Amino acid sequence: MQPINILLVEDESTLAMIIKDTLEGQGFHIRLAGDGEEGLRLFFQEKPDVLVADVMMPRMDGFEMVRRIRKTDSRTPVLFLTARSSVNDVVEGFELGGNDYLKKPFGMQELIVRIKALLGRACPTTSDASTGHTFEIGQYVFDSQKQTLIYTGLVQELSYRESEILRRLCLNRDQVTDMRQLLFDLWGDDTFFNQRSLHVFITKLRHKLSKDERIRIVNVRGIGYRLITG
Repeated sequence: MQPINILLVEDESTLAMIIKDTLEGQGFHIRLAGDGEEGLRLFFQEKPDVLVADVMMPRMDGFEMVRRIRKTDSRTPVLFLTARSSVNDVVEGFELGGNDYLKKPFGMQELIVRIKALLGRACPTTSDASTGHTFEIGQYVFDSQKQTLIYTGLVQELSYRESEILRRLCLNRDQVTDMRQLLFDLWGDDTFFNQRSLHVFITKLRHKLSKDERIRIVNVRGIGYRLITG
């Protein structure tokens, strides 16, 4: 089996080496970059399986680096490392195309779990195999394996979390999809920050489905979300 290639963009050299040594001990292959400009260059040169990036860095911060990456690459998972605690900062990271975040200081085992979770997201789940992975949502066709949403021939690529949230909504169409279950399945816990980021992803899905006015994702306050298609 080919090793998993990770690009780590971190300007704190001591922390970067600790992360590198730990992950290589788990069988990952690590490339290091010390700032956003170097990270941007190495990303397109190396085409990693996962990008792990600090937010606050010299020359170019992590947000700007990912903003530029997402102009041409919407699929590579991105995990932000951040010392910031503001909800707005976390939400900005998700809106720019981040898939997960980890607040400093963090444990190495937690980092490994988050990376493995991101890697698992590229694979079809057993529930896809047993229930089918293509759904008609009004005038849209959603493929949860390809992570695509098609409207009159126009293809939109979805992130893993967008795809998994939408798949669960489709499976529970016209019924409430439990918010806490979504959070535990896709984020690992139901903290306030994760609740806020789930709401960001729901907002993104509403926007991507907005061409068909019959489609609504309704917030059932304190319980979850309901997909209505008629």
